[in-house]
Amino acid sequence: MSEDNQIEIAQSFMALYIDPGRHKPNASREVIAGRYELCEDLANMLTETARNMLFSLGLSEDAVLQRCYLGLCGDGAVVSAPESVWVIRRLAELLEWDQPTLGASE
Repeated sequence: MSEDNQIEIAQSFMALYIDPGRHKPNASREVIAGRYELCEDLANMLTETARNMLFSLGLSEDAVLQRCYLGLCGDGAVVSAPESVWVIRRLAELLEWDQPTLGASE
């Protein structure tokens, strides 16, 4: 079995690739696994940045998460809008912060 097949993709992430009323993803497992790895890595890399923003800028946890979210959605975004929401929710989970309200795009 290849290493790629051993990646356990979070159900919350897999749900991003299942169209309403469907049961099967709209992309291959290989594509979804690659996107999952990217998003998981982003969330993990953002933990230190978020902690620094919290303390150095004196922002609330929610404000930090909002700023990170806006950064993910900006010009040159490497993740889709639904993926960016997932990354921020995962970031909050990693930091053990409350889940943010990200607005109508959720």
